[in-house]
Amino acid sequence: MKIRDSLYFAGLDLGSTMTKVVIIDEAARMVARVESHTGAEHRRLANKVMEEALAQANMPFAEISYVIATGYGRINVPFADRQITELTCHARGIASFFPNVRTALDIGGQDAKGLKIKDGKLVDFVMNDRCAAGTGRFLEVIAKALGLKLEELGDISLKSTSKVSISNTCTVFARQEVIARLAEGIPVEDIVAGLHDAIASRAVRMLRVLKIEPDIVFTGGVAKNAGVVKAVKENLGHDIFVPDDPLISGALGAALLGKELTLEALKKGQALPTKERRLTEATFFK
Repeated sequence: MKIRDSLYFAGLDLGSTMTKVVIIDEAARMVARVESHTGAEHRRLANKVMEEALAQANMPFAEISYVIATGYGRINVPFADRQITELTCHARGIASFFPNVRTALDIGGQDAKGLKIKDGKLVDFVMNDRCAAGTGRFLEVIAKALGLKLEELGDISLKSTSKVSISNTCTVFARQEVIARLAEGIPVEDIVAGLHDAIASRAVRMLRVLKIEPDIVFTGGVAKNAGVVKAVKENLGHDIFVPDDPLISGALGAALLGKELTLEALKKGQALPTKERRLTEATFFK
């Protein structure tokens, strides 16, 4: 039911490596999205990406009915009305892309997560955040050792005809192993394919702690790597879905949860948390 014409909701996912903000309207249509590398000054970055999203949507901050912050840096978003964990937001966002999702794998810059989802809600999870192995940071280190750009790894690995086994999962030792393989004259594409297989194998082992059920969705920055996507499919022995933009699931989920909280408040006759409770727009965006 349409409440009024000017309801907009924002979700900001301040992750360890990337920060994302999404603005949606009442019909859940995306009117703005911004992605930026996460720096040391979380508060300043949150303000910056929100300003960019507002400019993209051509609207003032006062038009946003509800803002939810998620991710590692969610407590550093001064203009958020509420903070919600990234797991809950990811589940909601992923389900908006793929309503039949039951299992999701998310590999970001610093961690990997497995989620069990039912009816768009998180029901269980498992995660590895103790070391960089099998994450975007792992791939960055290896790409540098190979003299390649991170975004080149996927296409290069797809050219492999005989991937090699990479036995080390520790980032430091894996780098040394890669250098040794190069010295042996092994083609770069076979080394990269082996690395992608090692990442996928580690991720799928983690995911099997949960009961894996289709539909299976792969998100996070590493899901942009076609070589890792292929390796995950092979290790799972099952087809997987990848959103067009696998980075924004958390931010979109946060915005959708903001919408749900707002409509629930309106139905109960409660006041929205904008304008009356917030400080002025100028106070936030400095």
